[in-house]
Amino acid sequence: MRDLFIKDSGWKLFSLFLAVVIWLTVHRILEPETVSLAGRTSTLTYEDLPVAIVASAADVSLYRATPTAVKVTVSGPPEVMDQLQASQVRAVVDLTGIVTAGDLRPQVSIFAPPNVTLIRVDPPTVAVIPPPKH
Repeated sequence: MRDLFIKDSGWKLFSLFLAVVIWLTVHRILEPETVSLAGRTSTLTYEDLPVAIVASAADVSLYRATPTAVKVTVSGPPEVMDQLQASQVRAVVDLTGIVTAGDLRPQVSIFAPPNVTLIRVDPPTVAVIPPPKH
């Protein structure tokens, strides 16, 4: 019985070492990474982002938005957010397809580069004053 443990002990230790290396390799390949995304995101807030108006009318410059600017908070990976500029984030009010000129309070849409996530828009809607009728 004693020979069972002592005989060829070098080969047995080598086999045990190989088994542990193989197990660690397979375990690392099959186990999904559980990295917290909260630690890998960066947040930016733009205080006075101008609101652009898009309409099917010939002259959109006659429309007025109140307020004229919104506060936008976005987040994303630090390498993207470090390069992000305010001109790459746009606040737009789309009036295309709206037929009534009554109380217009459309939603503000935010357009940002890929990998940038919208967190908050304040205010989420703006009042739009249509051009005067002649």
